[in-house]
Amino acid sequence: MADNSILDSLAECVKTGDIPTAESGAQQALDEGMDPLDVINNGLIKGMAVVGDRYDKREIYLPQVLMAAEAMYAGLGVLTPHLKVEPGQEPKHVVIGTVEGDTHDIGKNIVKAMLTAAGYTMHDLGNDAPVTDFIETAKDVGADFVYMSTLMTPTMDAMNRVIDGLKEEGIRSAITVGVGGAPISQEFCDDIGADLYALNAREATERTKAIDA
Repeated sequence: MADNSILDSLAECVKTGDIPTAESGAQQALDEGMDPLDVINNGLIKGMAVVGDRYDKREIYLPQVLMAAEAMYAGLGVLTPHLKVEPGQEPKHVVIGTVEGDTHDIGKNIVKAMLTAAGYTMHDLGNDAPVTDFIETAKDVGADFVYMSTLMTPTMDAMNRVIDGLKEEGIRSAITVGVGGAPISQEFCDDIGADLYALNAREATERTKAIDA
């Protein structure tokens, strides 16, 4: 049975970027026999969702978000080795990056953190990632999802070129392509033939999990 005090404490650790307490709290949850997935979803990811919302509303800034992500990963490091995988169930692979020409990556990093917490295997290309990196990595890891972000209008065409490259390699139909970032819209998503548009990290996570359901 979930101990709400531990879950609330873990969420607070993420929000405040308290790495040591995130690690000790995650271990305490395991010691008390709590389900690691429940702890991740209702503790760590709950805190990160709040951080993402605050960042979207410009209530907090980059340093706080980076600290929160570090605390979240610290807790994940304790919990993920204990996640139960159903027989025959393989983790889904997500290739994620900020497209070529754009060095902004905070939104991408929040999505990565939240999807990691949700149990996805993440392949992070970083920022200013060449089109070929998305395509080659998707091939190499057998990606289920390719997610691209940008905050700069001039770089948006790179998303279209990634999709074209996936088609040329014959793997487009097997991959869910997602796009996001300030200049991106549902209309743009539809125009380039992507599958998923998300306004923020929480929405991206929810829609990804819905596709898998």
